[in-house]
Amino acid sequence: MKHLLFAIALACVAGSIRAEEYKDFGKERLNNSPRHAEWVDIKSGERTFKAFVVYPERKEKTAAVLVIQEIFGLTDWLRSMCDELAENGVIAIAPDFLNGQKFEDADGASKAISAVTQDQVKVVLNATADYALKIPACNGTLAVCGFCRGGGWAFTYANENPKLKAAYSFYGAPPESPEQVVNIRCPVYGFYGENDERVNASIPKAEQLMKAAGRKYEPVIYKGAGHGFMRSGEPANPNMREGDKKARDEAWARWKKLLAELP
Repeated sequence: MKHLLFAIALACVAGSIRAEEYKDFGKERLNNSPRHAEWVDIKSGERTFKAFVVYPERKEKTAAVLVIQEIFGLTDWLRSMCDELAENGVIAIAPDFLNGQKFEDADGASKAISAVTQDQVKVVLNATADYALKIPACNGTLAVCGFCRGGGWAFTYANENPKLKAAYSFYGAPPESPEQVVNIRCPVYGFYGENDERVNASIPKAEQLMKAAGRKYEPVIYKGAGHGFMRSGEPANPNMREGDKKARDEAWARWKKLLAELP
């Protein structure tokens, strides 16, 4: 599984958008957002790491969603996704697995990602989950989402944290063995691009595993979309592909409905 996840991460680098084109994605949304956003320190044993939190503008308590970064780290684009989630009524919190490291190229990002172990990711997510559930504005409901490599980890983390009420996996590596799904208690919703057979080839096996375990898995493949369509279909992307934009719009429509169903 570790090697497959790394292969998925490297595939993000090989996508149609180069790393340098990602640097300013999301800045305009972040700068103009009316929502409160902040960096927080989260402790896990002797380690302290930062996480980015965005709060929705609402009077009721609401669910918290863990947001797992893709290969380029906790970028402006990833933070803008947190803002977009908050715009749709949930608290979004994204831990920084790479301690603020910045990359000039995709190769540097992939090397940093390869050094982050599965155990380290689990520790960071567990600490972030505990922090999120203690946020006064949180109603006790917790979900997780992730993109590319983070999409694979969102699926994996559903098997590791029974407190999750939903997992949203965007074009990430699905599980490959029964032990990777046996502890899943929440529904898992998959978002995949049609032109991404390298990832999509794993979906039937994951469907079989989840069905055999009596778990809910709903993958949707968006026509005309490639890997990473949530980023490459971003309106702010000067090289936006039409198929990815359509898929992003459709995925958001589905995701908004699912978020509204959280308890």
